[in-house]
Amino acid sequence: MKTICRVCMHRCALEPGQTGLCRARKNKGGEIVCENYGRITSLALDPVEKKPLHDFHPGSMILSVGSFGCNLRCSFCQNHEISMTDGKELAAEYISPGQLANLALMWKEQKKAGNIGVAYTYNEPLVGWEFVRDTARLVREYGMLNVLVTNGTASREVLEELLPFIDAMNIDLKGFRETYYRKLGGDLETVKAFIARAQESCHVELTTLIVPGENHFPEDMEAQAKWIAGLRPTIPLHITRFFPRHRMRDREATDVGQLYRLAGIAERYLEKVYVGNV
Repeated sequence: MKTICRVCMHRCALEPGQTGLCRARKNKGGEIVCENYGRITSLALDPVEKKPLHDFHPGSMILSVGSFGCNLRCSFCQNHEISMTDGKELAAEYISPGQLANLALMWKEQKKAGNIGVAYTYNEPLVGWEFVRDTARLVREYGMLNVLVTNGTASREVLEELLPFIDAMNIDLKGFRETYYRKLGGDLETVKAFIARAQESCHVELTTLIVPGENHFPEDMEAQAKWIAGLRPTIPLHITRFFPRHRMRDREATDVGQLYRLAGIAERYLEKVYVGNV
């Protein structure tokens, strides 16, 4: 009998033993379980600005952690080696929530490192949201902060489970056309609803990667900026430059002038617009 995974908009109906589109969730005996729980592929102490977060504890470092799996299929993904795999061929090391929280605390207590908490990033963290929840609860108990870097395509139920423990998010708003989101395997309305709810409870910054020929249209940026301003004009928006990656190595990097023109459009409606990767 099939069991439906309710973590994201795909609602994968999985036979026993079958893994979902994200490659991180599996039907085991009629129950959907998190296959990537605690299986860490990436761990680094990063500047918080790298998430990117511009207006959240600037100048600080944060312990950044990633696993494997993603529920989108972006042809330009810079972390496709971990996001587009089921982890079987990766050198993933198991780290429990307690171990990760203790590591974050160790780096906090070493004043030279200046760690403020944990960022869940690199792959899509919400395909393994249970690990995020369990770790974030401990990190909060230690008096540190939790940052989520996400594509924002999780269900409302998952978001509500995490919001009590999350201090800041950077959410990818990949474009503002439903057709573009469908091309990436996503759903624009799901992301909009996620952003609208998240910004009510924690610090939120948004990132839009401008891919030539895909989402570089001025009218799209105007519609996007108007929508964000309708939530709150102080939400920071990062407009970032595309570089050839993964299956889009045949494209040129985004024209820098185009980035600044789009930023100028966004600045008509938003108070904080940042151009990145230039």
